Amino acid sequence: MKKYMIACLMAGVMTVFNSCSKNPVTGKREVSFVSEEQEIAMGQQADPEIVAHFGLYEDPTLQRFIEAKGQKMAAISHRSNLNYSFKIVDSPVINAFAVPGGYVYFTRGIMAYFNNEAEFAGVLGHEIGHITARHSVQQQSKAMLAQLGLIVGMVVSPEFAQFADIAQQGVGILFLKFGREAERESDRLGVEYSTKIGYDAQEMAEFFLTLQRTSAEAGAQPVPTFLSTHPSPEDRLVRVTELAEEWKQKLGLVTPEVGRNSYLKMIDGMIFGEDPKQGFHENNIFYHPVLKFKFQTPVNWAFQNTPQQVSMADKDGKAMMTLTLVPGANLQEAAQQVMQKYKLEPVESKDVTVNGLPALAVIADQQQQQGTIRTMTYLIQYGGNIYSMMGITSAARFNEYANLFLNVMQSFSTLTDPEKLNRKPERIQIKPVKQTTTLARALQSYNVSNERLEEMAILNGMNLQDRVEQGMLIKVVVRG
Repeated sequence: MKKYMIACLMAGVMTVFNSCSKNPVTGKREVSFVSEEQEIAMGQQADPEIVAHFGLYEDPTLQRFIEAKGQKMAAISHRSNLNYSFKIVDSPVINAFAVPGGYVYFTRGIMAYFNNEAEFAGVLGHEIGHITARHSVQQQSKAMLAQLGLIVGMVVSPEFAQFADIAQQGVGILFLKFGREAERESDRLGVEYSTKIGYDAQEMAEFFLTLQRTSAEAGAQPVPTFLSTHPSPEDRLVRVTELAEEWKQKLGLVTPEVGRNSYLKMIDGMIFGEDPKQGFHENNIFYHPVLKFKFQTPVNWAFQNTPQQVSMADKDGKAMMTLTLVPGANLQEAAQQVMQKYKLEPVESKDVTVNGLPALAVIADQQQQQGTIRTMTYLIQYGGNIYSMMGITSAARFNEYANLFLNVMQSFSTLTDPEKLNRKPERIQIKPVKQTTTLARALQSYNVSNERLEEMAILNGMNLQDRVEQGMLIKVVVRG
């Protein structure tokens, strides 16, 4: 038995040795269980799922811009051989992300907060850096190694098995996606790539401060530096500023491009925040003007709306609710689809009505190693569609949440309020400063309310008392 275990261990060591590959950025050999072909396949599989999840933001001018800058930057990157793709997804969340194989995404939310082309270019370079340095592949390989280590531990020492779950949690902390070192490397690559195509990478550092302010304005709790997947904004500002100066000197770039006015003119008219036609959340009620329904949402729960699903979750993580469309010719067929999709075992079901609409109520369980998950689902037929409203929690806590689930599901009703049905989105408008003054007064001259002054200052990447010159372009947000 001992000889067998040693042989297994040696086989594992040989597998790791044979799985070493050269990192395109550092030139160093590293463990990788994912080939470049597999990496590209991962991206090709993920791309349609990401597009379906968020939807694309239809703006041909902006799309041409990010595609042109993206391809220009990809050509000078460490992996110019990849077939890169750059897209703007229709989400108000401030985010940019990349998946293996050359796929980069910007939300319209983050595009709204950029104030010049150089800020965009810095973040673009950062995301391309994740791809060129194969950070996703590194994370996957590390996770596989960690899992192998746990298995070996269980074979060699059976007593270790009882700690497996705890050890797995530790592995999760060690290999946070992407990890601070990977983020620092992508910051460095963002500076290098954006400077190489002529932009002032110092603007990237300034944008980190904007991100920090948006988080504070939303009331988000700061993440401790030692657990954060990103370095602190203060650390990034200092480091990126230093790197930007180094690369400007290295390339002899005397007047790097910023592109403030050109960028602001491109986003003039962009939708800001939630797009009402996709549904909007207001005063603990979700409204969908296109599909013409509404329902109440639990108080103080986290809320997310995507084209595929509305999700709500208890902030303690003990329960969640979802609303989705379900295929089926009738309620019974739709119920079967839901049960099969989530591997649920029905406990009881009954025909009901919800505000005059035919519905089917089902309580069902899903067995897991950690215990039984219990769900309450209302399948509601309305407007030619069948909606699934599902409440999910542990069987042990089901009675605690049952009434809340029930109240939300029974609040589903037809939307008839003309104001909600005809709600227009807020849009960014680019305006010239009327006279030299402070940003606060310039915003007030365009009827920005006092309650939104700080929000608009952050959107402009400035402070309210900053001096603005006559004719300078600034952002304001208007309805319609």
